[in-house]
Amino acid sequence: MQISPQTAYENLKMLDQVDVVTSASYRELAQEILADPSISLNWRQAISDRLNQANYFLTLKTVGRDDSY
Repeated sequence: MQISPQTAYENLKMLDQVDVVTSASYRELAQEILADPSISLNWRQAISDRLNQANYFLTLKTVGRDDSY
């Protein structure tokens, strides 16, 4: 599925508001954009930053203080 970089960027902002399947789909679409060299570096960097931030917050949410991975 081809989507615009802006849509992928906006979708990543909603990861904590959607179900697990939708969240996984948003992440997969973001990865496809990151792998596409025809997308501008600015868009890919912005999407990468937002995806990293979302992953960080997901880690904080799912890994307890006494847990490790």
